[in-house]
Amino acid sequence: MLVNYLRLLLLPFSFIYGLAITLRKKLYDWGIMRSVKFDLPVICVGNLAVGGSGKTPTTEYLVRLLSEYRIAILSRGYGRKTKGFILADENATAETIGDEPLQYYQKFTNVTVAVCEERVVGIEKLKENHDLIILDDAFQHRAVTAGLNILLFEFRKLGTLQFLLPAGNLRDVFSSRKRADVLLVTKSPVPLLHVAQQASINELQPNSTQKVLHSYLKYGNLQHLYSEESLPLESIKDYQIFLLTGIANPDPLIEELGKYSEHIKHEKFPDHYNFKTDDIKKFRSAFDASEKKEKIIITTEKDSKRLKAAGFKDLLVNLPVYFLPIEVDLFEEDKITFDELILNYVKSNRRNR
Repeated sequence: MLVNYLRLLLLPFSFIYGLAITLRKKLYDWGIMRSVKFDLPVICVGNLAVGGSGKTPTTEYLVRLLSEYRIAILSRGYGRKTKGFILADENATAETIGDEPLQYYQKFTNVTVAVCEERVVGIEKLKENHDLIILDDAFQHRAVTAGLNILLFEFRKLGTLQFLLPAGNLRDVFSSRKRADVLLVTKSPVPLLHVAQQASINELQPNSTQKVLHSYLKYGNLQHLYSEESLPLESIKDYQIFLLTGIANPDPLIEELGKYSEHIKHEKFPDHYNFKTDDIKKFRSAFDASEKKEKIIITTEKDSKRLKAAGFKDLLVNLPVYFLPIEVDLFEEDKITFDELILNYVKSNRRNR
């Protein structure tokens, strides 16, 4: 109830924010503010809301799909403590490049990962040695004209009343979706009923050139934070789960873990939260205090990058700490359409060398 009152108080500021966003949008549309187009394929993965729509696993899907090409992923590096253009290397940490870029770098050895607030500057530094560039979370960065825009919408949020910042979590107006080439509905239920699929299309109201496609999450085996050990989710049935997250929307993860155990103690932090020693000590104390014999600590893959980089090993190394990897996949017909669209775009726009 208190949250609803706060939203009402913040609505005037959301109105002002919306006017500013709309004006900025028009300035780019009219050519008053400059947008740069590059002579190589540039794919932008973005959303209208603040976090939680699945940009990271969608970017990873693109990397796997386009593995035959020389790919660079360019991100702002949200949450890093550095500035400017930085190429990820073996010395990179979540503090130097951000947790998501670090995840890309450690997962894909044949992909270049870089961070830069100014995407134009970043692309200029990367374009000569790569066949294509994937922009992670850059839909609102209008200084670059991407060749292909993939805009993500979380299935559960469609059809619900959402507000612009600061009253809500939308950072862009809904009409901006018309700039996108693909409207990808993420975290869809499995199986996806035709009526639900059609409801998404009706909500998004695509124009004649836009594709509305649906994806869902796939969960892998639990991976130990400090070793190569892995566990299938079935092996933790009825365990006491201590869940530690610093992501925008942990609900799908909780729902998945709920299939295996009713005993979930969740310590929730904001998205990209920089864990502190006191946080981990408190969390460990709760774990140690549990009298249940079969218990486990689970976090997300993104959070694992910050946990490993922040010097918490002495507190966690002797505990059963695992992260749960996720991947994105699309439903059969949508997958064919999406893959063909991406592959054809890259092939037809690749530079001749």
